[in-house]
Amino acid sequence: MPVLHNMKLKLPITLFLFVFTYNSFSQSKIFSKEDTLWGSNTAYRSWWDVTHYNLSVQPDYIKKSISGNNIITYKTIADSLPFVMQIDLQDPLQVDSVFVDRIKFTNYKKEKNRWMLSLQIQEKNTEHTVQLFFHGKPKVAVNPPWDGGFVWKKDSLGNPWMSVACQGAGASVWFPCKDIQSEEPENGAILTMTVPDTLLAIGNGKLIDAKKNGPGLITYSWEVKNIINSYDIIPYIGKYTHLQDSVMGENGKLMTDYWVLNYHVQKAKQHLKPNVIKTLKCLEHWFGPYPFYDDTYKIVEAPYLGMEHQSNVAYGNRYLNGYAGKDLSKTGWGLKWDFIVVHETAHEWFGNSITAKDVADNWIHEGFASYAEVLFTECEFGKEAGNDYCEGVKKSISNDIPVIGKYDVRVEGSGDMYNKGSNVIHMIRQLVDDDEKFRLILRDISKTFYHRIITTKEFEDYLILKTGKDLQPLFDQYLRTTKIPRLEYKLTKNKLEFRYSNCNKEFNMPVKITTDKEFWIYPTTEWKTITLAKASKNISLNRNVYVDLVK
Repeated sequence: MPVLHNMKLKLPITLFLFVFTYNSFSQSKIFSKEDTLWGSNTAYRSWWDVTHYNLSVQPDYIKKSISGNNIITYKTIADSLPFVMQIDLQDPLQVDSVFVDRIKFTNYKKEKNRWMLSLQIQEKNTEHTVQLFFHGKPKVAVNPPWDGGFVWKKDSLGNPWMSVACQGAGASVWFPCKDIQSEEPENGAILTMTVPDTLLAIGNGKLIDAKKNGPGLITYSWEVKNIINSYDIIPYIGKYTHLQDSVMGENGKLMTDYWVLNYHVQKAKQHLKPNVIKTLKCLEHWFGPYPFYDDTYKIVEAPYLGMEHQSNVAYGNRYLNGYAGKDLSKTGWGLKWDFIVVHETAHEWFGNSITAKDVADNWIHEGFASYAEVLFTECEFGKEAGNDYCEGVKKSISNDIPVIGKYDVRVEGSGDMYNKGSNVIHMIRQLVDDDEKFRLILRDISKTFYHRIITTKEFEDYLILKTGKDLQPLFDQYLRTTKIPRLEYKLTKNKLEFRYSNCNKEFNMPVKITTDKEFWIYPTTEWKTITLAKASKNISLNRNVYVDLVK
């Protein structure tokens, strides 16, 4: 998702203050039963596992409404008492009818933004379907992609232009589903859209059917075969032109499709294609093969800034370098490449292939996608340029609340999950102190957790094992507190005393300092003394760590 802290660049100050206040409030509020039912894998969810979605929708641009149905294929994985299935669908959308295993079902009721189905006992380890027909006027996204909902826009020529952005709001803002981040249909999904025949409808994966459907209508069906987040299943409907290309990647020929408004074809050829090719080459070098070769790579022009929809990246950066023409790092490097192409493509590895089990751990998505910005800068302009960029974005970290949010109630942590998360990864790189080893670790992360749902704890344990470093104090300090460690020092001729303060008692991250030469020191929260080879008046701290140096 485009970086949250940069809403300051785009939103009115009142809306930014609302977001800041909401994040702070959500960290301290008393949570209700509704929060738990929304954010937890309760008894109404835990006994069944979604294996496939077959979603059909027909939007009405004039009425700003949709109608459709979703066939949810699932398997029973545990016995459940009570035997109730929770299907999420947010107001004001309504369920019209329900079919269980193709038989009409009536024993269900609405409870706020969910529909509870009281089922007959279904034997464990069996497969079933539930089909829900629905309609209504879905919530409209006021400021997508941060404010979730349906997007009803017009392109600059006045043509209808429709899409959805729903990572934060949840996929149930526009279709019935099991709306929890730990649930992904492992056999993929089909998205079928019936639209006016003057428009094109684009979905995830590959086009499997397009046919006339009555006077003035056409129906498009798209299929994604790989496991997918529900918030990544997204329609784009507009006056599109298709540009097809391919890239020779690590796993062979990767199809790269560009769906752009028909008057932006030349801009797409001149700007998008070269940026996509360079991005895919760089990210495969660092992260390993693109995770969804079967479903191809698409970039689709969207009526909002951007989002990481799997195999279907939303692009609204106006064919500009930087973040809507701005350099988030304020170093100059961020204006030399297209932020949305790099950041959202990186989410194919981190967010889409590797998914945090709870939104509280979304720093795994955003920290690595933000670090991809550093790596891409390095790929194009060299290591020190990447270091410059990382140091530049560090200055925007606010330390308002912890990076890790509240578990089981659907509350993310601070917007610092982007740039602070990126700096955490950068500090681990310094501790590894071997760029090739670090690169191989990143690639092994992609392989080990390929198409997996993970927790921060699993991820921490993995990195501690693979690096052979005592990283737990680092994770606890930067992910779970807002304090930035201070490296205090006293220098008397050739005697150097140092310690950490403003940190957890266990914090002990080694850092490099420079006097007449650069070398490692190993601070803790207790004073230590070393003798320098030569007397020195000052020391400097390696810039690639997020620590304040205090004399």
